[in-house]
Amino acid sequence: MKTLGRLVVTALATMGLASLLYVASFFVQGISARPAPTPLETRLARTARHYLIPTRARATSNPVAATPEVLAAGMAHFADHCAACHGNDGRGSTTYGSRMFPRAPDMTSEATDSLSDGELHWIIEHGVRLTGMPGFGDDDPSNDAESWHLVHFVRRLPAITPEELATMERLNPTLSRAAVEREREIEAFLAGDDVSGEAHHH
Repeated sequence: MKTLGRLVVTALATMGLASLLYVASFFVQGISARPAPTPLETRLARTARHYLIPTRARATSNPVAATPEVLAAGMAHFADHCAACHGNDGRGSTTYGSRMFPRAPDMTSEATDSLSDGELHWIIEHGVRLTGMPGFGDDDPSNDAESWHLVHFVRRLPAITPEELATMERLNPTLSRAAVEREREIEAFLAGDDVSGEAHHH
């Protein structure tokens, strides 16, 4: 019980300090999402996330074997649902992922690799508040398999091949012409270009 109490106090203290930093940053930068989080903010947020994911979930092993079929299913699911923010290569260098606050994480980094399978699964299923990460799970445990497939594929990302990336590009959702044009306008606007003249034609 003493250990649990210390964990709770540590988590609450970390969240409190992170909250104070967020509030302080609002007075300095406003509510803009454009500045990147500071290293301290990132560290505090990751520490708080670690302690706030249930211990039982963190300790859960992946019950699904990493067969070629499972990896292929995880790849297809990632390309269709996750790549818009995380990129096919998992590095987060996309229009949306690179503009979030906090930024979409580099899923090939040591910080992601250090997460347990249970932590990755919990994040996929439940999402993370105050970030752009939604929760994709539901209350039926029998539907967890897709998330476990994704966990296996996330482990694969650091060694992903050009051939696999090409396959994922074919699996990415197809945007309509209007959506593609809108995407270009957003990119131009974020780059500081004047798109007002183009906007009148849509």
